Amino acid sequence: MTTDAVTTTIEDGVAVVRIDDGKANVVSHAVIDAIHAALDRAEAEATAVVFVGREGKFSAGFDLSVMKDGPEAAGGLVGAGGHLMMRIFTHPQPTVAAVTGHALAAGAILCLACDTRIGAADTPAKVGLNETAIGMSLPWYGVRLAEARIPLTHRQRAVLQAEIFDMAGAVEAGYLDELAPTADLVEVAIDRGRTLGQLPARSYAGVKDRLRAAIAEDVIPGIDADVKTMVGLG
Repeated sequence: MTTDAVTTTIEDGVAVVRIDDGKANVVSHAVIDAIHAALDRAEAEATAVVFVGREGKFSAGFDLSVMKDGPEAAGGLVGAGGHLMMRIFTHPQPTVAAVTGHALAAGAILCLACDTRIGAADTPAKVGLNETAIGMSLPWYGVRLAEARIPLTHRQRAVLQAEIFDMAGAVEAGYLDELAPTADLVEVAIDRGRTLGQLPARSYAGVKDRLRAAIAEDVIPGIDADVKTMVGLG
Protein backbone atom coordinates (compact mmCIF):
# COMPACT_ATOMS: atom_id res chain seq x y z
CA MET A 1 0.00 0.00 0.00
CA THR A 2 1.43 3.37 -1.03
CA THR A 3 0.37 6.97 -0.68
CA ASP A 4 2.38 10.13 -1.26
CA ALA A 5 3.99 10.03 2.18
CA VAL A 6 3.39 6.51 3.50
CA THR A 7 4.53 3.19 2.09
CA THR A 8 3.73 -0.15 3.73
CA THR A 9 5.48 -3.40 2.92
CA ILE A 10 5.35 -6.83 4.56
CA GLU A 11 8.90 -7.96 5.31
CA ASP A 12 9.25 -11.46 6.75
CA GLY A 13 5.96 -11.11 8.58
CA VAL A 14 6.50 -7.54 9.75
CA ALA A 15 4.42 -4.65 8.43
CA VAL A 16 6.98 -1.91 7.84
CA VAL A 17 5.31 1.50 7.60
CA ARG A 18 7.70 4.05 6.13
CA ILE A 19 6.71 7.71 6.52
CA ASP A 20 8.53 10.07 4.18
CA ASP A 21 7.00 13.24 2.78
CA GLY A 22 10.41 14.55 1.71
CA LYS A 23 10.20 17.31 4.31
CA ALA A 24 9.27 17.29 8.00
CA ASN A 25 7.07 14.17 7.97
CA VAL A 26 4.01 16.06 9.15
CA VAL A 27 0.89 14.24 10.28
CA SER A 28 -1.80 15.12 7.74
CA HIS A 29 -5.21 13.60 7.08
CA ALA A 30 -3.69 11.61 4.21
CA VAL A 31 -0.99 10.22 6.50
CA ILE A 32 -3.56 9.35 9.17
CA ASP A 33 -5.72 7.50 6.63
CA ALA A 34 -2.70 5.65 5.24
CA ILE A 35 -1.56 4.51 8.68
CA HIS A 36 -5.06 3.25 9.50
CA ALA A 37 -4.91 1.26 6.27
CA ALA A 38 -1.46 -0.04 7.22
CA LEU A 39 -2.76 -1.24 10.59
CA ASP A 40 -5.65 -2.99 8.85
CA ARG A 41 -3.19 -4.71 6.54
CA ALA A 42 -0.91 -5.64 9.44
CA GLU A 43 -3.73 -7.40 11.27
CA ALA A 44 -4.48 -9.43 8.14
CA GLU A 45 -0.97 -10.17 6.88
CA ALA A 46 1.65 -9.58 9.60
CA THR A 47 2.59 -10.31 13.19
CA ALA A 48 4.04 -6.90 14.14
CA VAL A 49 4.23 -3.29 12.94
CA VAL A 50 7.32 -1.09 12.59
CA PHE A 51 7.05 2.65 11.94
CA VAL A 52 10.08 4.17 10.20
CA GLY A 53 10.69 7.88 9.69
CA ARG A 54 12.77 9.54 7.02
CA GLU A 55 16.45 10.32 7.51
CA GLY A 56 16.84 12.84 10.34
CA LYS A 57 13.10 13.27 10.88
CA PHE A 58 10.59 10.94 12.49
CA SER A 59 7.75 13.49 12.56
CA ALA A 60 7.55 17.20 13.33
CA GLY A 61 3.88 16.98 14.31
CA PHE A 62 0.56 17.91 12.78
CA ASP A 63 0.40 19.60 9.36
CA LEU A 64 0.73 23.32 10.09
CA SER A 65 -1.04 24.27 6.86
CA VAL A 66 -4.16 22.66 8.33
CA MET A 67 -3.57 23.85 11.89
CA LYS A 68 -3.45 27.47 10.65
CA ASP A 69 -6.66 27.10 8.64
CA GLY A 70 -8.96 27.91 11.54
CA PRO A 71 -10.35 26.13 14.62
CA GLU A 72 -12.60 23.74 12.69
CA ALA A 73 -9.74 22.50 10.52
CA ALA A 74 -7.29 22.32 13.41
CA GLY A 75 -9.76 20.51 15.61
CA GLY A 76 -10.60 18.01 12.89
CA LEU A 77 -6.96 17.11 12.35
CA VAL A 78 -6.05 16.90 16.04
CA GLY A 79 -9.13 14.77 16.69
CA ALA A 80 -8.37 12.42 13.81
CA GLY A 81 -4.80 12.19 15.05
CA GLY A 82 -6.04 11.31 18.52
CA HIS A 83 -8.12 8.42 17.27
CA LEU A 84 -5.10 7.14 15.34
CA MET A 85 -2.71 7.46 18.30
CA MET A 86 -5.09 5.60 20.56
CA ARG A 87 -5.55 2.91 17.92
CA ILE A 88 -1.78 2.46 17.79
CA PHE A 89 -1.59 2.42 21.61
CA THR A 90 -4.16 -0.39 21.75
CA HIS A 91 -3.18 -2.22 18.54
CA PRO A 92 -3.13 -5.93 19.40
CA GLN A 93 0.17 -6.63 17.67
CA PRO A 94 3.62 -5.45 18.78
CA THR A 95 4.40 -1.95 17.51
CA VAL A 96 7.96 -0.64 17.14
CA ALA A 97 9.09 2.88 16.26
CA ALA A 98 12.38 3.46 14.44
CA VAL A 99 12.87 7.07 15.53
CA THR A 100 15.17 8.32 12.80
CA GLY A 101 15.37 11.94 13.97
CA HIS A 102 13.27 14.83 15.25
CA ALA A 103 10.05 13.75 16.97
CA LEU A 104 8.04 16.75 18.16
CA ALA A 105 4.41 17.28 19.21
CA ALA A 106 2.38 14.59 17.38
CA GLY A 107 5.68 12.92 16.48
CA ALA A 108 6.49 12.58 20.17
CA ILE A 109 2.96 11.33 20.85
CA LEU A 110 3.51 8.63 18.24
CA CYS A 111 6.60 7.57 20.20
CA LEU A 112 4.50 7.39 23.36
CA ALA A 113 1.86 5.29 21.59
CA CYS A 114 4.23 2.59 20.32
CA ASP A 115 5.23 -0.41 22.42
CA THR A 116 8.98 -0.27 21.71
CA ARG A 117 10.82 2.88 20.61
CA ILE A 118 14.38 2.78 19.26
CA GLY A 119 16.23 6.01 18.50
CA ALA A 120 19.12 6.78 16.16
CA ALA A 121 22.06 7.00 18.54
CA ASP A 122 24.34 9.25 16.50
CA THR A 123 21.72 11.51 14.91
CA PRO A 124 21.24 15.00 16.42
CA ALA A 125 17.54 15.29 17.16
CA LYS A 126 14.92 17.10 19.20
CA VAL A 127 12.33 14.91 20.91
CA GLY A 128 9.45 16.14 23.01
CA LEU A 129 6.05 17.69 23.57
CA ASN A 130 6.58 21.35 22.71
CA GLU A 131 2.92 22.42 22.89
CA THR A 132 3.27 24.72 25.91
CA ALA A 133 6.24 26.47 24.32
CA ILE A 134 4.37 27.20 21.08
CA GLY A 135 1.22 28.43 22.81
CA MET A 136 -0.93 25.35 22.37
CA SER A 137 -2.74 23.07 24.78
CA LEU A 138 -1.96 19.38 24.85
CA PRO A 139 -4.99 17.23 23.99
CA TRP A 140 -6.22 14.89 26.68
CA TYR A 141 -5.04 11.85 24.74
CA GLY A 142 -1.52 13.32 24.73
CA VAL A 143 -1.65 13.89 28.48
CA ARG A 144 -2.85 10.36 29.19
CA LEU A 145 -0.22 8.79 26.92
CA ALA A 146 2.43 10.89 28.65
CA GLU A 147 1.19 9.74 32.05
CA ALA A 148 1.42 6.15 30.85
CA ARG A 149 4.96 6.36 29.45
CA ILE A 150 6.88 9.29 30.97
CA PRO A 151 8.24 8.68 34.50
CA LEU A 152 7.35 11.05 37.33
CA THR A 153 10.96 12.23 37.49
CA HIS A 154 10.55 13.86 34.05
CA ARG A 155 6.81 14.40 33.69
CA GLN A 156 6.52 18.04 34.71
CA ARG A 157 9.57 19.03 32.67
CA ALA A 158 8.48 17.06 29.62
CA VAL A 159 4.74 17.67 29.57
CA LEU A 160 4.05 20.95 31.37
CA GLN A 161 7.30 22.81 30.76
CA ALA A 162 7.87 21.59 27.19
CA GLU A 163 11.47 20.50 27.73
CA ILE A 164 13.00 19.06 24.57
CA PHE A 165 15.47 16.19 24.73
CA ASP A 166 18.23 14.78 22.57
CA MET A 167 18.17 11.06 21.82
CA ALA A 168 19.94 10.01 25.03
CA GLY A 169 17.76 12.32 27.11
CA ALA A 170 14.65 10.98 25.38
CA VAL A 171 15.50 7.51 26.72
CA GLU A 172 15.65 8.86 30.28
CA ALA A 173 12.43 10.82 29.74
CA GLY A 174 10.47 7.82 28.50
CA TYR A 175 9.99 8.75 24.84
CA LEU A 176 12.46 6.05 23.78
CA ASP A 177 13.49 2.70 25.19
CA GLU A 178 16.93 2.36 23.65
CA LEU A 179 19.29 3.61 20.95
CA ALA A 180 20.91 1.92 17.97
CA PRO A 181 23.53 3.19 15.51
CA THR A 182 21.85 5.27 12.83
CA ALA A 183 23.14 3.03 10.05
CA ASP A 184 21.61 -0.04 11.70
CA LEU A 185 18.45 1.50 13.16
CA VAL A 186 15.88 0.29 10.65
CA GLU A 187 17.31 -3.21 10.55
CA VAL A 188 17.36 -3.35 14.36
CA ALA A 189 13.77 -2.11 14.59
CA ILE A 190 12.49 -4.62 12.02
CA ASP A 191 14.37 -7.42 13.75
CA ARG A 192 12.82 -6.36 17.07
CA GLY A 193 9.39 -6.38 15.49
CA ARG A 194 10.04 -9.85 14.05
CA THR A 195 11.15 -11.15 17.47
CA LEU A 196 8.20 -9.63 19.31
CA GLY A 197 5.88 -10.95 16.64
CA GLN A 198 6.93 -14.48 17.58
CA LEU A 199 5.31 -14.13 21.00
CA PRO A 200 1.90 -15.82 21.24
CA ALA A 201 -0.44 -13.37 19.52
CA ARG A 202 -3.44 -13.96 21.73
CA SER A 203 -1.41 -13.54 24.91
CA TYR A 204 0.28 -10.38 23.66
CA ALA A 205 -3.03 -8.82 22.68
CA GLY A 206 -4.69 -9.88 25.91
CA VAL A 207 -2.01 -8.53 28.22
CA LYS A 208 -1.80 -5.28 26.26
CA ASP A 209 -5.55 -4.88 26.62
CA ARG A 210 -5.31 -5.40 30.38
CA LEU A 211 -2.52 -2.84 30.59
CA ARG A 212 -4.18 -0.20 28.44
CA ALA A 213 -7.95 -0.73 28.29
CA ALA A 214 -8.69 1.59 31.21
CA ILE A 215 -6.78 4.43 29.55
CA ALA A 216 -8.45 3.81 26.20
CA GLU A 217 -11.91 3.69 27.75
CA ASP A 218 -11.20 6.96 29.55
CA VAL A 219 -9.85 8.76 26.49
CA ILE A 220 -11.40 7.55 23.24
CA PRO A 221 -15.07 8.46 23.81
CA GLY A 222 -14.13 12.04 24.69
CA ILE A 223 -11.51 12.82 22.04
CA ASP A 224 -13.73 14.90 19.77
CA ALA A 225 -15.35 16.92 22.59
CA ASP A 226 -11.96 17.56 24.21
CA VAL A 227 -10.42 18.76 20.96
CA LYS A 228 -13.32 21.14 20.33
CA THR A 229 -12.77 22.67 23.76
CA MET A 230 -9.01 22.85 23.13
CA VAL A 231 -9.42 24.87 19.93
CA GLY A 232 -12.22 27.04 21.30
CA LEU A 233 -15.22 25.37 19.66
CA GLY A 234 -16.63 23.69 22.76
